[in-house]
Amino acid sequence: MPGKKTAQAVDIDFTLRKVFGKFSFRPLQREVITTALQGEDVFLQAATSFGKSLCFQLPAVVDYGITIVVSPLLALMNNQVAALRRANIEVATINSTTPASAKAEILADLQCGHPLTRLLYVTPEYCMLDSFRRILRIIHSQRELSRIAIDEAHCISEWGHDFRPSFQGLSYFKREFPDVPVICLTATATARVREDIIRTLGLDARKLKLFAMTTSRPNLHYEVRFKSDEEDHYDDFLKWLKAAHKRRASQPARASQLSQLNERTDAVSGIIYVLYRRDCEALASQLCHDGIGAKPYHAGLPNDKKDDHLAGWVSNKVGYDVIVATTAFGMGIDKENVRFVVHWQLPKSFEGFYQEAGRAGRDGRASVCIMYYGREDRDRAASMMARDAARQENNKKGAAGGAPQVARAKSLQALVQYCEDVTHCRHQLIAQYFGELGPPWPRCEWACDYDKNPKALAKAKEEGLASEEWCSTQRERGAYVADDYD
Repeated sequence: MPGKKTAQAVDIDFTLRKVFGKFSFRPLQREVITTALQGEDVFLQAATSFGKSLCFQLPAVVDYGITIVVSPLLALMNNQVAALRRANIEVATINSTTPASAKAEILADLQCGHPLTRLLYVTPEYCMLDSFRRILRIIHSQRELSRIAIDEAHCISEWGHDFRPSFQGLSYFKREFPDVPVICLTATATARVREDIIRTLGLDARKLKLFAMTTSRPNLHYEVRFKSDEEDHYDDFLKWLKAAHKRRASQPARASQLSQLNERTDAVSGIIYVLYRRDCEALASQLCHDGIGAKPYHAGLPNDKKDDHLAGWVSNKVGYDVIVATTAFGMGIDKENVRFVVHWQLPKSFEGFYQEAGRAGRDGRASVCIMYYGREDRDRAASMMARDAARQENNKKGAAGGAPQVARAKSLQALVQYCEDVTHCRHQLIAQYFGELGPPWPRCEWACDYDKNPKALAKAKEEGLASEEWCSTQRERGAYVADDYD
């Protein structure tokens, strides 16, 4: 494109400091940004907390024209848009909540020939509309369409854990605008999912620049705690959390450091993930009764309550230390000092577990990721998956419905194996699942339950997991209606 700046023509370090308020790039960010500015197609796979969004936001600021950002969740879009506006970057979003007057103003700017908008956030569903595609053609004809960024790109693949059919329509971009570079970003893609994304989008694998960061985050301590009943489960967690509070408050040097970071010394910020809405309410109430500031967060809460709970938690407000949430919570939440993430039950997929656990320790400091696991959870998850498959078959939703079901089943099986494995480093197991080059896979130093004490881990599994017969008699206790499954 005439007038298009190159990576050599701009000072990306100056832009990083002046616009984004950061003083150094994280590992690999500079290489990805430079490659994007050279007009290459890019596939970036990196762990949560890597700073993937900067890899298309900074080029959008220094490059010519408009960057279209396709994002799957309103919370994710709104968080990034708000942060960009605080940095005085011209950004806009069109989604289901955009007022008609604002939408008309945005679209008029896009078509004016010299738009002010540098980034436009849209959903994949909006990209399927003929009216929007017509506007994209106008922008492209005016040589203003600079780049397409596809966030959470794993949603494109039927083999991914969050497959959305509307994402497959994004193959339109390369068919219609082959000269416009595309950047795909995800934290959770196996080798098969990566290949499927590249094929579906019509990207040339021979020319595509692939950046794959290790999944290993040494500051995260992974552990599985084996459970046999709910009472021990709650008591164990409460004991651990109160001990963490006590350790934090009893160390003067530590308290001084926390004060400098504007963190309270009387509480530990964290997330507890549950599968069911009713568990959000009950667990948050129980924690409050036992002196822990906890708030529920799920899709069924009124918006004013959700906004209040989120804002209080992000700002470290007294009484908002722990968020008890369904998986609807977390994407796009920019909170660096999350010291623990707990999974109260077995998540629905390996990818979901990894992504949610990755919301801990984004500041690089030591944080804990605890999974409570019992075989009744495994049986319940398998049963729920079977009901979902039967419901999909009855509704006759799409001839290709089998692939996502197979992918979900394999992902759940891998997560069960991860939980029951007491002979390998947790960081190694994660790296192996996501197809990192090995063996040997990256191994932690005292940052998981196996490396910390393998004998104690094996003993805990032996004592903690109930027999199959006991589990089968307990399934009725854990039977929840599907409408309560968020």
